[in-house]
Amino acid sequence: MEEYRKKYEEWRENPFFDEETKKELETIEGNEEEIKDRFYKDLSFGTAGLRGILGAGTNRMNRYTVGKASQGVANFIKKEKREEDGVAISYDSRHMSKEFAEQTALCMNANGIKAYVFQSLRPVPELSFAVRKLRMRSRSDDYSKS
Repeated sequence: MEEYRKKYEEWRENPFFDEETKKELETIEGNEEEIKDRFYKDLSFGTAGLRGILGAGTNRMNRYTVGKASQGVANFIKKEKREEDGVAISYDSRHMSKEFAEQTALCMNANGIKAYVFQSLRPVPELSFAVRKLRMRSRSDDYSKS
């Protein structure tokens, strides 16, 4: 059996995945090309972040792929012993952006990392400012007062 097919079957059968996801996957049963496109690889994190088509599968944007990427970031933060610094999380007007921001914040909190989440849509420059502001605050002990 092809590897992508094994992943598809796991997503359909594993109790970890929610019923809505499983129902979506049932609708593509028999469509080998669609199954392959959704599972032949993991969605990759690029210079513009995690981007892709919304839907169920390892090559789609969904709460599971966002959670996996968030856990990777959390692992790095923990490795660097920077949990207390926290992370700033924002979202935009794209579909599911707020839900993905919340998923990321939950993952960070589960790893003992502070998450500062904006309460509404924000432009990228405001997030950039928040990141710098948090970094300055977390590093204030690194500088002696003159």
